[in-house]
Amino acid sequence: MKKPGLHRTLFGDGLATSAASLFGGPPNTTYSEVTGAVMLTKNFNPKVMMWTAIIAIALAFIAKMGAGLQTIPVPVMGGIMILLFGSIAVVGLNALVKSGDDLTAPRNLSIVALILVCGIGGMQIGGSQFSLEGVSLCAILGIVLNLVLPKAEPEKV
Repeated sequence: MKKPGLHRTLFGDGLATSAASLFGGPPNTTYSEVTGAVMLTKNFNPKVMMWTAIIAIALAFIAKMGAGLQTIPVPVMGGIMILLFGSIAVVGLNALVKSGDDLTAPRNLSIVALILVCGIGGMQIGGSQFSLEGVSLCAILGIVLNLVLPKAEPEKV
């Protein structure tokens, strides 16, 4: 949150997406599961990330490796996904706690609870032409709740 700063990170992501679309490419995405995995393993070495990316790209072109990955039973992959995405949620909540936000304050508790329940519950708003669900719905819900719910008044001493 501090170094390089969330505002710089989001600005950089916006520039990268703009550059990709300028050259006719699809918008890029920063995947929170990668950030969560890095936070869990504490392996911040850029060389490890570079080699991991190279290996992942190479594996995409080797059909036998893809077939080998498909032999992993679905329940095993499901368990891995539950652990991975649950860990991401915990890392995010830990960041909120470390930043000093009191998650037991009614306003904060309501915002976090509604975002988690709507996201985990698979809530969807809209119809066949346009719908919001998943991360997009939760992000908008969080922004709206943050703007609408009154902030706690400081205690008078």
